[in-house]
Amino acid sequence: MKAWEKYFETLKQVVDKVMAVNQDSIIKAAEILARTTENGGLIYGFGTGHSHLVVDDAFWRAATPANYVALLEHSATGNTEITKSYLIENTYGIGRAVVDYHRITPGDCLIIISNSGNNILPVDVAIRAREKGIPIIAITAVEYGNYLKTKHKDGVKLKDVADVVLDNCCIIGDAAVDIAGFPMKVGSVSTIPNVFLQNAILAQMVEMLVQKGLQPDVYYNGHMAFMNEDFAAHNDKLVDKYFYRIRNL
Repeated sequence: MKAWEKYFETLKQVVDKVMAVNQDSIIKAAEILARTTENGGLIYGFGTGHSHLVVDDAFWRAATPANYVALLEHSATGNTEITKSYLIENTYGIGRAVVDYHRITPGDCLIIISNSGNNILPVDVAIRAREKGIPIIAITAVEYGNYLKTKHKDGVKLKDVADVVLDNCCIIGDAAVDIAGFPMKVGSVSTIPNVFLQNAILAQMVEMLVQKGLQPDVYYNGHMAFMNEDFAAHNDKLVDKYFYRIRNL
């Protein structure tokens, strides 16, 4: 089997496991999202390092809820000065500042993505959110987190602070493929199940709201909007609705 085939097979196994072990947690997480949305709140997604890619994936794009907010601390995303960003995401106090600066309320909720669940910034965001009564959904690797020595001075990881934990079932080391004659595995794992899980709970939220007779705000694909005036007007209306509530819209 070639390396790319091994990678596909490994990721299929991971995603199948994610589906099997998270069924109850997906429903619980979607209930938080549905309650937040029904009550007019915002869904904040937060991640540092490569986990911020999952947040970007759901913000202002086709088939995603318009009340989803990409909560990006740019010094910790790694888009620029990436080696410095690692130091930032392991500095105390920034997480508290992020939650307070954006004035997140108990009427909102937070999806925090961290594969290890072990870096200080995402844990501090969760701790501050809990202090303020903000519901927290964590997407993290439970087994990997258990394997790692705790960094945080409080002796906790993200999974210990969240209201609902979604397990991405990532392989320890976040690498999928052994190659003969090469000393380490290759092919990162965590982003794909993280995106699966976030999209799953967002889709489930929409179904829950529709079953209650509600019509949640969801964007049409931009290319479809280009070809259909009604779709374009729908998207423009949603941008107007949230423009002054979502700072980076």
